[in-house]
Amino acid sequence: MNDADWDRLIRQLRRGDCTPLLGAGSCFGRLPTGAELSRHFAHEYKYPFADSDNLARVMQYAALVGQDPVELKHEVCAYLKQYRAGRTPDALDPHTVLAEFPIPTFVTTNYDDFMVQALQRCRAERKSPEACTSTWWDTEADEVPLLEPTHDRPLVYHLHGQWDDPASLVLTEDDYLTYLVNMVDARASGVRQPLPTPVLAAMTASPLLFVGYSLQDWNFRVLFHGLIRPIPPNRRRRHVSVQLLPELSETVAGAAEKAEEYMERYLDGWHISIYIGSTEDFFEELLGRLRTT
Repeated sequence: MNDADWDRLIRQLRRGDCTPLLGAGSCFGRLPTGAELSRHFAHEYKYPFADSDNLARVMQYAALVGQDPVELKHEVCAYLKQYRAGRTPDALDPHTVLAEFPIPTFVTTNYDDFMVQALQRCRAERKSPEACTSTWWDTEADEVPLLEPTHDRPLVYHLHGQWDDPASLVLTEDDYLTYLVNMVDARASGVRQPLPTPVLAAMTASPLLFVGYSLQDWNFRVLFHGLIRPIPPNRRRRHVSVQLLPELSETVAGAAEKAEEYMERYLDGWHISIYIGSTEDFFEELLGRLRTT
């Protein structure tokens, strides 16, 4: 990101013309990473393969062994809530920072309720957030009626389920496949929408701020290719993504520079400006720039 990217993002945040998309990395330090969660359940279910940090694959195995996928989702939610206990957000918590802006819609692929809690704690003004969860498993379900989100009555939309409704979680390989197929089918049908109208509008008409995703994350790719890429060029906005560099080869000279150049060029083709660093670093710089503009 250059200075022009920062200036544009700050203007958009201040007027609420931005839709944050929150991924697992936005909860770093407050919840286990996907790999940590995967290894925990791989141990619990004696997962026999080498890729014990592949969450969807481990959960697919655990669901088959336990013979009750919904029961497994209850176990996952209970574990995450127990892990959360005693961990409070700090000043650079993404949810806490974003809640202070007049943003009407927040979208998350996380199961937690951190965004709702942050909005309820908002110091700038009293907010009454509404949380809603995707019915991704039911292609025949009627669209959930939602009030038009506003800055003081914002919407937090859970794309992959919410931990107070364990059956709603997108967790196993089968879940992700069903989710992807149903989203593509809905988009292709020309009749059904893949998301409620206010959510679809927030994701296609506003610039997006991706927080906690990686370039390799299929959540990121499905969201972008399925919803954003079909927008006509004259209607596209410039988005921002906070990215960590993936694990680098130790045998390639200048691997970090090559990887950074690749990511910047790749995402620029999607109209995405990239911040390479941790979410903590990003929000520390954002707050610093806000104080001087």
